[in-house]
Amino acid sequence: MSTDIAILDIETLGPYLASHIPDFGTLLSAEKFAGGQSNPTFLLTTDRGRYVLRRKPPGQLLKSAHAVEREYRVMAALGDTPVPVPRMHHLCEDQEVIGSTFFVMDFLEGRIFWEARLPDCDKAERTAIYDAMNETLAALHDVDPEKVGLADFGRPGSYYERQITRWGQQYRASETETIPAMDALMAWLADNQPTDDGQVSLVHGDFRHDNMIFAPDEPRILAVLDWELSTLGHPYADLAYQCMQWRLPSEGAFRGMGDVDRASLGLPTEEEYVARYCERRGIARIDDWSFYVAFAFFRLAAILQGVYRRALDGNASNPERGIRMGETVPLLATMAMREIEERR
Repeated sequence: MSTDIAILDIETLGPYLASHIPDFGTLLSAEKFAGGQSNPTFLLTTDRGRYVLRRKPPGQLLKSAHAVEREYRVMAALGDTPVPVPRMHHLCEDQEVIGSTFFVMDFLEGRIFWEARLPDCDKAERTAIYDAMNETLAALHDVDPEKVGLADFGRPGSYYERQITRWGQQYRASETETIPAMDALMAWLADNQPTDDGQVSLVHGDFRHDNMIFAPDEPRILAVLDWELSTLGHPYADLAYQCMQWRLPSEGAFRGMGDVDRASLGLPTEEEYVARYCERRGIARIDDWSFYVAFAFFRLAAILQGVYRRALDGNASNPERGIRMGETVPLLATMAMREIEERR
């Protein structure tokens, strides 16, 4: 059993998977994907095909973080819904196999877009890709959790109260310095939560373009990935989180589109994207939008602070990128506070 985060012992792993996955064959290689900060992910190549393995990182982990078990469960449950996900093959919770819990799913050949402005696409395809993401997000929030066996996937009601508490605790547990804007943001969110409107849906938790695989030759989503933050919650959390891409800079640690000419590129405005989502879900309007946006910035900042702390501790999937992303926490908190001040 290797303790190196980038290495899997295929001599042990291969026979194990062959005994649990029909027609798996002989494992020839396990190559770690370069992307990803939370759960190390590997391409498995056998003499009969390719698979993807996703594992928890070894070492001491924050409570409730790196929930690959939840990822496996939710993707397995969504297999027969309009929400595209890879086929799940096996979940292993035996720590002795590779040193941490992992699951194996289909490998899908397609495209991943790392920049929100989609520089490798033409104008028409950019428009179609954003509409496909919008359609998929609306479809996700229309899934009935009870009908797919996920009625107990989270606690209904008081979603933002619980999330603010949870991520505030996670942030404090990984805090490396005092960031005044982050302190102010957490205080504002705690004091300005909208009245619970009763909406409960399955939420992805990290819904953005680079957590999706698109077909090689058309603007169609083959699979939505990275479900470790999924739960039962409020649908506007996903929508506002994705809409951060309209505000984040296109250079530096982020690849957003806050400073690009969206119309000339065929990209929708934030207002157009939100309106199309509401149309698809039969919603008249979204009140308290500034709160949802500020919450999205806060949660991302808390997540990246955890990534930063793991990188400093030598326990990150990509330490160099982890440090670079963690250094953006003050920027995110400042952008959230600016949103709050501008809407007052």
